[in-house]
Amino acid sequence: MEEEEGADPNLTTKTVGIDAGLQKKHQAMLDRLSNRHQARLDNSLARRSDSTISSESSSSFLSRFSHSKQSIDSQLAESRLIAQSDPSRLKSHFADVSSSISDLEKLVAESSYFLPSYEVRSSLKTISDLKQNLETLNSELTPKRKFSFKNKGTTKKEHPKEPEPAKPDTVSTSNFKIPDSPGFRNKSNETLVKKFEGTEVGEFTLSDLDSCEVRLIGCCNAVFMNRLKNCKVYLGPVTGSILIEDVEGCIFVLASHQIRIHLAKRCDFYLRVRSRPIIEDSNAVRFAPYCLDYEGIEMDLEKAGLSEETGNWENVDDFKWLRAVQSPNWCVLPENERVGKFLRAVPGLRALNNRHVCDALCYLA
Repeated sequence: MEEEEGADPNLTTKTVGIDAGLQKKHQAMLDRLSNRHQARLDNSLARRSDSTISSESSSSFLSRFSHSKQSIDSQLAESRLIAQSDPSRLKSHFADVSSSISDLEKLVAESSYFLPSYEVRSSLKTISDLKQNLETLNSELTPKRKFSFKNKGTTKKEHPKEPEPAKPDTVSTSNFKIPDSPGFRNKSNETLVKKFEGTEVGEFTLSDLDSCEVRLIGCCNAVFMNRLKNCKVYLGPVTGSILIEDVEGCIFVLASHQIRIHLAKRCDFYLRVRSRPIIEDSNAVRFAPYCLDYEGIEMDLEKAGLSEETGNWENVDDFKWLRAVQSPNWCVLPENERVGKFLRAVPGLRALNNRHVCDALCYLA
């Protein structure tokens, strides 16, 4: 009887110990399940937050865009009043309007990474219409001033103002401002070579070149080209944008995140581009994939985020052709007319297939 009474406390202690252990394991399991559930909730909230941020960013952009457009429309409407009351202000007024349109275009470029593609296309179309309206006002209002100067007797004093119509035309037809950055300008029949070194290379400009061959090796942030004729331009990767205006009879080999082309005639473009290339007021332009090769280009493409071919070289948007059918202003360059891979080293550049190069150049002649 004593043995049985002495055994009961031990058995009870063991049972309590086992129950406590089970309860501890059970509680640990509940804690783990609770933590997993909380993690799922946090991830779900984060995804909703990202979606909300994107939606709020789009709403903020549309609000800013609409406000800026209304302001520009007001400036354009004011042009006629200025032409009647104070014609001497037209020049600065048109420059201010052009600057406002450029700022609006910059806003679209900076916001394009989170905007739906249809919003980007719609916004750029609106900008194109604003530029066209500005050009129409320039051509309508400015010639009246020039005609009145000719009828005045004080032609000596007014004569310096006669070239003014050309300036508003330049402002209105320009899609972008050519910056005062390093570059090659006012050259003819020259081979121009630049090797970018270092990690922070800014903007580079090519302007007023005739029958030149340009070789830019390495990475830079942005390239601007204006008034090029019968040139061959070979560029390493550009981390930002390439803006091209008023070019004729040229070959371009370019890699960039964004490429905008305005007023191009009879040009061939060999492209690697992250977004769809845009043409405007252009004709007889042809497109093919990027074909440049030089020592270190793979590293440069990787650094610029352009190591993968996107296929966008043939997804061209023509902002002057809004119909559903293919634009007649551009086409894919036939394979039998494309140049071979360009090999470039400092300072030399040659093509693997010189016969194809000659054939391609004959097309541009």
